[in-house]
Amino acid sequence: QVQLVESGGGLVQAGGSLRLSCAASGRTFSSYHMGWFRQAPGKEREFVAALKWSSGLTYYADSVKGRFTISRDNAKSTIYLQMNSLKPEDTAVYYCAARSFSRTGLMSLFPADYDYWGQGTQVTVSS
Repeated sequence: QVQLVESGGGLVQAGGSLRLSCAASGRTFSSYHMGWFRQAPGKEREFVAALKWSSGLTYYADSVKGRFTISRDNAKSTIYLQMNSLKPEDTAVYYCAARSFSRTGLMSLFPADYDYWGQGTQVTVSS
């Protein structure tokens, strides 16, 4: 069975950096799309970044473009989210997600399109 395990969250001051990791197991993920989402208290889960595992192609939400970087390590079957220049509004629980099939081949911004989810890791940015 697919298992996604996030780590790397924590408390950081505004302007600081964190790197989140998502260790993926239970499948060969070379054909998968991987995503990072976040959810703040009282808000809906929102898209942060996505990556096509086969090509390394990436896509970002406008709110994080230029500050966050999604990447992969094939040997470790791990996805990363490098977060720089963090802002208080980045405070949320961050989730890793995997999508096994895309009919169009396009990456999705919608949580409902992803099949597997991690348990989440808390990121808190203080002002």
